[in-house]
Amino acid sequence: MRLTSLAASFDAQLAPVTPFLIYVIIGAVIFIETAVLLAFFLPGDSILFSAGLVAASRNDLNIVLLCLVIFVAAFMGDQVGYVFGRTIGRPYLEKKSSPRIQKMIARSERFYAHSGWWAVVAARFFPWIRSFIPPVAGAAKMNYYKFLSANSVGALLWGVGITSAGFYAAEIPWVKSASYGLAIFFIGGSIVSATWNFFRAREV
Repeated sequence: MRLTSLAASFDAQLAPVTPFLIYVIIGAVIFIETAVLLAFFLPGDSILFSAGLVAASRNDLNIVLLCLVIFVAAFMGDQVGYVFGRTIGRPYLEKKSSPRIQKMIARSERFYAHSGWWAVVAARFFPWIRSFIPPVAGAAKMNYYKFLSANSVGALLWGVGITSAGFYAAEIPWVKSASYGLAIFFIGGSIVSATWNFFRAREV
């Protein structure tokens, strides 16, 4: 009963938020997480699933439009990362005459030539990693058209897939009634977990 009351409270507080603003906020967060290296800590998976839950609980949110916004944001975010790595990261590395860096570049080129397509797609489902793979792919001069197709598939499977999973999960009555509470739980849990792992990594 308390969970239902909490969900109703969240619903009342978030009701004034216009659908346009929700689309913009979710799209911006997904874009920033995938385009900006320093935003690797953002809980993209939880935000996507929660967005689907919220869309199912609001009659003024269009799940198709939401998925389209998320797809474009995820796609463009990785594109920005790739271009950054290709135009800024690679020239910077090439200025370094260190044999170690040159070997690292050669290894990266071989990896992305052989397994880059699958790496770009799979990285979408691994927090922290998905923010770093596109710039590294650009720095390694991965074939642009291979990256383009992998980016499209990854954005579809990850962005649209997880959002749709949240939307259809809300078909379960108790999930729909507690959608906002669950959304905050997932996002909050992800942030706490990311913060905990960050400080643990600093102590090692």
